Amino acid sequence: MKKGLLLSVVASGLIYAGGDIAPVAPVQQPAAAPAACDFYGSIGARYDANDANTNTTEFGDKVNNTFFTAVDLGVDKQLGYGFGIGAEVGAKKGYHSFATGGAGENAGLSQLYLTYKYGNTAIKVGRQALPKSLSPMAWSDSSVGVKDQTFEGVLVVNTDIADTALVGAWVHKIVPFGQAGSKINKDNGVFMLAAQYKGIANTTLTGSVYYGAKTTGGLPGDYVSAWGSVESKLQGVNVGLQAVYANLDVTGVDSTFGVAAYAGGQWDAFDAKLTVAYINDGDSKINPLGITSGFWGNVGYSVIGQQGGEALGGEEQTIVKLDAGYKLPNNYGKIYAGAAYVKPKTQAEATLARVGYSFNVKGLNAKVEYRYGKVDGGVKKQRIRIEGIYKF
Repeated sequence: MKKGLLLSVVASGLIYAGGDIAPVAPVQQPAAAPAACDFYGSIGARYDANDANTNTTEFGDKVNNTFFTAVDLGVDKQLGYGFGIGAEVGAKKGYHSFATGGAGENAGLSQLYLTYKYGNTAIKVGRQALPKSLSPMAWSDSSVGVKDQTFEGVLVVNTDIADTALVGAWVHKIVPFGQAGSKINKDNGVFMLAAQYKGIANTTLTGSVYYGAKTTGGLPGDYVSAWGSVESKLQGVNVGLQAVYANLDVTGVDSTFGVAAYAGGQWDAFDAKLTVAYINDGDSKINPLGITSGFWGNVGYSVIGQQGGEALGGEEQTIVKLDAGYKLPNNYGKIYAGAAYVKPKTQAEATLARVGYSFNVKGLNAKVEYRYGKVDGGVKKQRIRIEGIYKF
């Protein structure tokens, strides 16, 4: 597995999921002598049996099912004197299709970057993945082990201040997997500044600001979005609060804002998390960094298009989501379930749910999952997913 040449500060200090919060690890002074290559990758397969609740299709028939295979391979190499390089390639193939997607094949270069470390400062230049806590408005997620999209730009991380990670970035291009990608705001891109502080016991404070200047043929006005969050552990319960504001400086365009809170934890083999979120219907729905959103209200197991806060702005909505899991004894895997309610202002409300079983066998991460989604007075969809990903 990949061990961390790729900005160890980001990996250890900025990626978190609301559990126990570890202190930021200092960046070590790099050795002058080159190190061996660090190879990593994955092989994945997924089968979805779908039902769109129509009279012309059967649950999981040839028209309604999808089957994916995917593979990716990456390498990190320290060149010495603080310099390093990295690259990642992947391929994904789909069979049959459901609704608007599923079939086809893609292959491409998902990452290609140069790194440099000096003292407590790390710099990364090129095509790269962005972690969720660093970039709450757009990050690099994976599907069947292959990254769905990466970004081109410059990332700088510094940890000279105790318990603090400072981050600066300029993002120039969005690169969906297997595609050439597109420039953000023409050649001007979007700038980001972020800070994360862990000097308070069991607490993480994070803030970030994005800025994109108005350009000819690019953004119609200056774009600004600000994110702030606090996460803590109180009496064994993880709690968090996040707020976001986005504004496009154009006459007649309203700003967008949202808030979210969660509470959850782990008690022996049982874990649970309740999330409540609200996003207003401002007009600042132009997101220069893509359609993903780090808002905690995001419902990641929807089977109904973009229901559940996948994109920031554009539609007022309230989201309530409850997820829970139970680890079976003797490492026999985990049973999990989730349910979400999404109420937009103008569209029909939606109910989403899932239940599944996940396990690991000799490095193979596998799961069997059932998903359900229903729009009030309209479409109902079901999905049975079987997935396995082996990482090395």
